[in-house]
Amino acid sequence: MRSHQTVLLEEAVEALRVKADGTYVDGTFGRGGHSLAILAKLSRAGRLIVLDRDPMAVAVAKEMTDPRVTAFHAHFSTLREVIRRAGVRYVDGVLLDLGVSSPQLDQADRGFSFRADGPLDMRMDTSQGQTAAQWLEQSSEKDIVEVIRRYGEERFAKQIARAIVAARSRGPVHSTRQLAEIVAKAVRTREPRQDPATRTFQALRIHVNQELEELAVMLPQSLEALNDGGRLVVISFHSLEDRIVKQFMRTHSRPGALPARLPLRASQLPKPRIRLIGKPVFPSDAEIVRNPRARSAVMRVAERLVT
Repeated sequence: MRSHQTVLLEEAVEALRVKADGTYVDGTFGRGGHSLAILAKLSRAGRLIVLDRDPMAVAVAKEMTDPRVTAFHAHFSTLREVIRRAGVRYVDGVLLDLGVSSPQLDQADRGFSFRADGPLDMRMDTSQGQTAAQWLEQSSEKDIVEVIRRYGEERFAKQIARAIVAARSRGPVHSTRQLAEIVAKAVRTREPRQDPATRTFQALRIHVNQELEELAVMLPQSLEALNDGGRLVVISFHSLEDRIVKQFMRTHSRPGALPARLPLRASQLPKPRIRLIGKPVFPSDAEIVRNPRARSAVMRVAERLVT
């Protein structure tokens, strides 16, 4: 099993502009790479609130004996509630490292990867919700097409869905290898160096975990939670989630919309809530060589304006 390599570690922590006595949130603890780097910059008065929906990640977080750390088993869509439970009103920075972690991918029994056979689970929070196998068993061909097309951006979605429905009529589709073989037979061509099942597995994972919906709910809460001057740092790994982050940040970095022809001076226009910090940040060539899984990452940063 590969050890987890934190993506854009130095860049993300630098972007947070950590204050020694500040309060920060790591909304995707994973195996704690970003959290440890944040803690190294905090004084004894600083605080770090960490959360993750994966029980295994939370177990790692709760092994930390540092009194500055408070850990929660929670979805980041409940950010405001988590901060309230931590006894905090506002924070100085929020960091999100989206997507799936290396331990999740590398453990066959989690069902995220087609590279090793395992149960077709794909849940980040294994304590609740439908598995991917259960969803495929119960869903219509039309719904399977829609999910694979929308979240996998897969042009062979119809053929794949038809093949899945045909296969399940002969028995449950319950393993990662089984699904990968079904997809491989349905997809006739694929981009160089990409497995035919890549897009289908991505689509099912995103759907089972409601990843885009969680992100859309969380982002407004992060603005409400940030102190003036606080930073929001988000690392995305595919175009769908990055599009949500980009549009959210752009929208809130502009003055609020008003009815046309309303006679107002520029000074009377609603003020932007955030300002964009720099351009999108991508992993260096050296980082991609060290950690090929970093190649699709992009980081965006915004700062809460004084209101």
